[in-house]
Amino acid sequence: MSTTLPSLFVSHGSPMLAVEPGRTGPLLNQIGQYLPRPKAIVVVSPHWSTQTPRVGNLLKQKVIHDFGGFPSQLYTLDYPATGAPDLAMRIVALLQDAGLPAQTDDSWGLDHGSWVPLRYLYPQADIPVLQLSLQPQMPPAYHYRVGQLLAPLAKEGVLLIGSGSFTHNLRELQRNAAESDGSDSAPHTLQFLHWFLQQMEAGKLQALLDYRTSAPHAVRNHPTDEHLLTLFFAMGAADDWTRLQHLDTGSTYHSLRMDAFAFGSGAALLTPLTAAA
Repeated sequence: MSTTLPSLFVSHGSPMLAVEPGRTGPLLNQIGQYLPRPKAIVVVSPHWSTQTPRVGNLLKQKVIHDFGGFPSQLYTLDYPATGAPDLAMRIVALLQDAGLPAQTDDSWGLDHGSWVPLRYLYPQADIPVLQLSLQPQMPPAYHYRVGQLLAPLAKEGVLLIGSGSFTHNLRELQRNAAESDGSDSAPHTLQFLHWFLQQMEAGKLQALLDYRTSAPHAVRNHPTDEHLLTLFFAMGAADDWTRLQHLDTGSTYHSLRMDAFAFGSGAALLTPLTAAA
């Protein structure tokens, strides 16, 4: 593969995204079409949290419907991809060589942070995929480092994805609000987004890593930050995170921002999508 794949951060929002694609679903589908076909996919989701890194090593993936109180249709959805046990062992070795106590794990599978966006990115479920667990007690710099450790995989055709939500305060959601292009997003979410974009444009990595004390309304947008930690994984996984494309898909429920980012030299492949936004 001549072009290094970009790393991705995607907002998976509510599980309802699986049946209500809105603007996000078509955008994710286009991303999958514009990128070179990956040999395998690694997803970090905030919904698999462990004290130390765990790498899914199932031969055949299983979908986890890790939510309750949603329409019955959601519980019938599947994503019948194969796993990637050999890649799982490679990831464990990369992390262990850096001193992280990583190990394989066959108890999980794909939670909705993985299979919901993957159903749009690669709807045929014909690319091997595995999930890497998140350590929510660790700071952004740790997750950035984990991404750096796995960055060499992108040159081998492995797509590295951090799945989360650019803003994630469930107490402020307006459940009856229609999906938006972002023009009527909650003001505090837009201020948060604009701060991030400014720091990214200026290449200010340390400011971004310290966002919780520097960004406007950081704690309001993320009372706990597991849904944003995966962004830092994606940044670290890029060959050059400052070469990025911001994919604005607006918001759902007024305050749930659905932004996506592509990082690295391969992000230029998605320029037509940002130009059309």
